[in-house]
Amino acid sequence: MATATVASKSSGNVGAARAAVKQLTVYEWVALDKRGVKMKGEMQSRNASLVKAELRRQGMNPQAVKEKPKPLFGAAGSRVKPRDVAIFSRQIATMMAAGVPMVQAFEIIAGGQRNVRFKNMLTDVKQNIEGGSALHEAMAKYPVQFDELYRNLVRAGESAGVLDTVLDTVATYKERIETIKGKIKKALFYPAMVMAVAFTVILILLVFVVPVFQNVFKSAGVALPAFTQMVVSMSEFMQKYWLPFLAVVVIGIVGIITAYKRSEKLAHTVDRVSLKIPIIGNILRQSAIARFARTLGVTFHAGVPLVEALDSVSGATGSVVYGQAIKKVRDDVAVGHQLHLAMAQTSLFPNMVTQMVAIGEESGALDKMLFKVADFYEEEVSNAVDALATLLEPLIMVVIGVLVGGMVIALYLPIFKLAGTF
Repeated sequence: MATATVASKSSGNVGAARAAVKQLTVYEWVALDKRGVKMKGEMQSRNASLVKAELRRQGMNPQAVKEKPKPLFGAAGSRVKPRDVAIFSRQIATMMAAGVPMVQAFEIIAGGQRNVRFKNMLTDVKQNIEGGSALHEAMAKYPVQFDELYRNLVRAGESAGVLDTVLDTVATYKERIETIKGKIKKALFYPAMVMAVAFTVILILLVFVVPVFQNVFKSAGVALPAFTQMVVSMSEFMQKYWLPFLAVVVIGIVGIITAYKRSEKLAHTVDRVSLKIPIIGNILRQSAIARFARTLGVTFHAGVPLVEALDSVSGATGSVVYGQAIKKVRDDVAVGHQLHLAMAQTSLFPNMVTQMVAIGEESGALDKMLFKVADFYEEEVSNAVDALATLLEPLIMVVIGVLVGGMVIALYLPIFKLAGTF
């Protein structure tokens, strides 16, 4: 009973500390230092009087202290991007390795953030740490930015007393993953953007340019060739229904994206089809293998048990098909199968990968072998993306030339015909 009472008091004190921390308000202050130079800054405190007292303790003469105004629309700032988390990971790892206390490191990093949303998030994590929470527990409040994999690695580092080393590993991992994701997005974004521009140009031609030519043709009484008549008919349709057509396209795209996110079956089907697309499918496959190897290597190297590591890795491949396959691998490993055998059963991993994993298991250097696999496939993805960009540029130009040039030819065919009659 005594032990239970002490534990209860202890948890009560921690809870009270957390509650006190959450009641802090941010104040903006203006003060004069000992030389009479005006200084400005921000400080968290319970009230303005305590801010003034702290400024005087630091040898400054407070001139103005007021509560920092809250954003007009609540949680201001753009969303926190994965690259922001990657940069933060490197910053916190560097500071921890340099011996900067964790709370102070969070305060410094948060103070340098331009993204207000991310700044508030880091400040809240710091306050929870001050209130007695472990770092992985404080990060658990933000599962989107700090996913299960991230928190598991931090927890393993805290348990082993090597948090600074693990944070450095996490930072390197996040940087590599963001690099490979950026390359793939760049490869897919360029053709998508060019085709979107081409679609917009064609829409403008149909709605605004073709009607001008149509009036000229009517006044001249020229019989339109079949190709030109088809373009004119498309123009008439777009003039009447361009707004509903655009709405259907937008709603269709939003509907497909929403259904993809909510329906696991649809996501699996789309992902499976994407992996079979020439060139692009190979890039997606190599990317999934690279991310699998890198993520599993990092988690295993940090001391996370293999089964638990596989559970975290399943959501980090960027592929629904590979994610489900890794869950199957996890189940097989949990009942005693070797990792390379379980991977071979999925038929998704090349023989080289399973053999490297087998060598790693036998030699006790699984993490090193996984890192070698990740390095190889990341290089393959980089080369494939560069080759794809080189291939797509002339191909896209041809497609745009055919679409836009075809419309121009269709419009000038009657003019050529009319000129031939004179």
